[in-house]
Amino acid sequence: MRRMFLSCAVIAVLVTGCGGGDTDNPPPASTPPSPAPSPQAPTPTAPGTPGVSEQAAQNLCDAIEAELSNWRVQGPTLGKPGLNLLVQQWAAQNGNLNIDVLRDRTIVDDVTESTCPEVRRQAIDALAIPDLASGLVGI
Repeated sequence: MRRMFLSCAVIAVLVTGCGGGDTDNPPPASTPPSPAPSPQAPTPTAPGTPGVSEQAAQNLCDAIEAELSNWRVQGPTLGKPGLNLLVQQWAAQNGNLNIDVLRDRTIVDDVTESTCPEVRRQAIDALAIPDLASGLVGI
């Protein structure tokens, strides 16, 4: 009989658990799921240049415009390496676009043609090149 009592006690413990059997306050459920992340608004891209934000496009135009007077004085021989450096820095600072520019140098022309065509034209004239992509050597 004692053995039966022990068996029943063990079964009772296994069924009810060791928590003392408080059924009015069940144990807390697992951590509630976190709310779904809210979608972020897409960053506007420059016209005709997927992957390049409007801000990045404007940054490129501003950087080129700031160098125009230097390129006019230095001429194409010194200006072209300056263009290369400028584009590399711009690509690194604006969404890590270096790989995109490596794959397609015309991105620089597309961005400047849609965002600042006059600045682009002045840079082409100062560097004596047919387009900005032509001035990007080794990128």
